[in-house]
Amino acid sequence: MHNDALKGGFSDPPTDSARAFRSIMTAMAQPGDIKTVVGANPPAPLSRAAGTLVLTLCDPDTPIYLAGKCDSPALREWIAFHVGAPIVDPARAMFAVGEWGALQPISAYSIGSAEFPDRSASLIVESTVLKSEGQILEGPGIEFTTKFRLPETTVFIKNATCFPQGLDFYFTAGDQLAALPRSTKVRVS
Repeated sequence: MHNDALKGGFSDPPTDSARAFRSIMTAMAQPGDIKTVVGANPPAPLSRAAGTLVLTLCDPDTPIYLAGKCDSPALREWIAFHVGAPIVDPARAMFAVGEWGALQPISAYSIGSAEFPDRSASLIVESTVLKSEGQILEGPGIEFTTKFRLPETTVFIKNATCFPQGLDFYFTAGDQLAALPRSTKVRVS
């Protein structure tokens, strides 16, 4: 294991993880709202926001799939040291992290079952920038409608029709985070 794997975690784990958890849950409760999260400094190419999500939400019982450039030895070692989450294929992942294109096909991830909709995957989509423009979002946590730039539209429209099953999404860029739960309806602006 390289020394870099030992760095980049929470400096004050109890306080940092509590703050991060609150920010993450607020983002999920307010779909499309862009929040700032801090605490992690993971190896490249993972953003600080995505690293903070991994440190906060993952543990040895939450298997992760690393897609594309995110599947690097440095990142595997960092995850192993800081959270102990097993690295798995998309079908067994509870979390997946990578750029949108690398995470495809979306059909590879579990959407849960009628009996256990909570056994679905959450995708952490690494982006270059998050924007409050583009597709229109509506549903729980949104008073009327809001806008958020998604990488495409059809996948998210179809995902909402699966509710209560479906995938949950986190979009990250730098230290910014936005969430799109499976209950959010998406339409073109």
